[in-house]
Amino acid sequence: MNIIDSIILGIIQGLTEFLPVSSSGHLEIGKALLNIKITNNLLFSVVVHAATTLSTIIVFYKDILLIIKDIFKFEWNESTQFAVKIIISMIPVGIIGLFFKSDVEQFFEGDITLVGIMLCLTGILLLFTHLLRNREGGEVTFGRALVIGIAQAVAILPGISRSGATICTAILIGTDRSKAAKFSFLMVLLPIIGATILEMQDYLKQSTTHQDLAINVLIIGFLASFLSGLVACRLMIELVKKGKLIYFAIYCFIVGLIAILV
Repeated sequence: MNIIDSIILGIIQGLTEFLPVSSSGHLEIGKALLNIKITNNLLFSVVVHAATTLSTIIVFYKDILLIIKDIFKFEWNESTQFAVKIIISMIPVGIIGLFFKSDVEQFFEGDITLVGIMLCLTGILLLFTHLLRNREGGEVTFGRALVIGIAQAVAILPGISRSGATICTAILIGTDRSKAAKFSFLMVLLPIIGATILEMQDYLKQSTTHQDLAINVLIIGFLASFLSGLVACRLMIELVKKGKLIYFAIYCFIVGLIAILV
C-alpha cells in the first residue's frame, strides 16, 4: 500500500464511518478495486477507525467534557448513568475482541461476496427503520444499551454498518432519533481506542522486515480519515434527525448487489 492508496482508503473510511453504509465493507471493496494485498488488514482498519473516533471526540467534545465532569462528582446523576450505559453497551463487542480476535480477522481478507450480502442486510435494516420514521422515541435505557451493544458486535462483520446497525436498532426498540445517533457515536469510542492500542502494540513488536505497512502510510491514512470524518459526522446527525435513511438503504442494495454479482 502506498500513500495515495492510504489517502483514498482514509477518505472512504471517514465518509462511510458515520453514514449507514458500512465503512469496513467499503474498505474491503476499496482494497479490492485498488488491488491492495497486505497482511496487516485489521491494523489499517483499526487505525483509520481510530481517526474517525477522534472526529467523534471533536464533534461531541462538550458532551464528553460534561460527562467526565459529572462523573467526578461521584453522584448517581444523568451523566453517570449515561457512562454506565456506555459500559454496558461495550460488553458484547468486548467479549468478541478478547476471545474471537483471530476469527474476526478472517472476515477482513477481501471476501467481497460476503460484504455484498451484509450490505444488503444493512439495506433491509435501514428500510425497516424508514417505515417507522414517524414513531416517537424515548431515552436509552440500560436494557436498550445492551441490545444496541449486541448490534454493534454484529456490525464487526464487513458490510454491516456499525452506525446503521446501532442507530436503527436503537430506533426500532423505541429510542429517540437524536438520542440514538448521539449514543451510537459515543459508544464506540472506548472499544476503538482499546483496539488501536492493542493493534499498534503488535505492530511495533514486529521487525521492520515483517511490516508491510509503513508508518507514514498509516499516518496519512489516519489524517485523511479524520478530516473526512469530521464532515460526515455532522452530516449524519442532521440526516438521522430528518429521517433520510431510505436513500442509504437504496445505496446499500445497489452496492451490495454489484459486489455479489461482480
